[in-house]
Amino acid sequence: MSEMSFEQMLDGTVTTIHNGEVVEGTVIDVKEDEIILNIGYKSDGIISRSEYTNTPNVDLRELVKVDDKMEVKVLKVNDGEGQVLLSYKRLAAEKGNKRLEEAFNNQEVLKAPVAAVLGGGLSVVIDEARVFIPASLVSDTYEKNLDTYKDQEIEFVISEFNPRRRRIIGDRKQLLVAKKKEMQAELLSKISVGDTVRGIIKNVTDFGAFIDLGGIDGLLHISEMSWGRVDSPKKVFKVGEEIDVLIKDIQGEKIALSLKFADQNPWINAADKYAVGTEVTGKVARMTDFGAFVELEPGVDALLHVSQISREHVEKPADVLSVGQEVTAKVVDFNDDEKKISISVKALLPEPEVAENDSEQEAVSESAAEEAATEEVAESTEE
Repeated sequence: MSEMSFEQMLDGTVTTIHNGEVVEGTVIDVKEDEIILNIGYKSDGIISRSEYTNTPNVDLRELVKVDDKMEVKVLKVNDGEGQVLLSYKRLAAEKGNKRLEEAFNNQEVLKAPVAAVLGGGLSVVIDEARVFIPASLVSDTYEKNLDTYKDQEIEFVISEFNPRRRRIIGDRKQLLVAKKKEMQAELLSKISVGDTVRGIIKNVTDFGAFIDLGGIDGLLHISEMSWGRVDSPKKVFKVGEEIDVLIKDIQGEKIALSLKFADQNPWINAADKYAVGTEVTGKVARMTDFGAFVELEPGVDALLHVSQISREHVEKPADVLSVGQEVTAKVVDFNDDEKKISISVKALLPEPEVAENDSEQEAVSESAAEEAATEEVAESTEE
């Protein structure tokens, strides 16, 4: 404890203080949980840990040093033991509130680390003054886990300032919305249909993937993911991956994307690779009652009609084929305009041998048929 000097008692420089008054003091001792100040009064001032900071269990010796000067608020002139109770935190909070009020009036953007994650939002501290940011104002999208913001420095504005009701509300969402609009305008001014751009996969659904292009999310529909077939986007794409995509269409802020690059179109050389008469091998991709579609390569399917599966009668393709089965066949028709190819397994099968008696009988039948046809023609002529 410091004591009044003889000179002070003589010249009457001992300060008179009152509760609520703001005074300046010099640190004369620091303990783990309290700070002792000489405030020019007959008794020293004491600042407890809880009146210095909102951080629990912190060692004050790591924050304050002897001879430090600080401005404090008098809580009680005499605590019953002849000591003056002081608060650094409350004065700082009052100053912080003034700072926040100015920021509220000027719509100033503030920056501070997240002090705590609460049930309904985030708590940040500006000069010991607390600001609450509700979960609905933390982001422009739904945030399931706010714990990711702990200790993260964020920017926000004060959207509501009412310290009497202890309502000082921060808003981060409006900054993100404004920033996104700015980025959207910039992006739309740069891109055109046909451009190739790089983006980050933001979300994957059963029907496609949403790609963040830098301010706008574009949709990569499942039908545009490959020249071939994609059954499940979630098996092909992962959130967070970077990807180069083609701008297929732009409608306002809606952007349709594609991975069907023209130079990778498998039909470019299809006329040479799958000319009529060419023997090809592929896998059964899907089946119908009238035939099976065989994938010759990603993006190129050929129809194997049920009548071309075998020289024997086949009722349904599923009776003799299965999806994923590899088949070898001959191209019997190629239509480049309609992108259609027909193949035949039967065309590669040897013709069945015909017995001699069967040949003679067939010749007799053909001769009889020819004679009957001649007679019919003759009769019709006479009439």
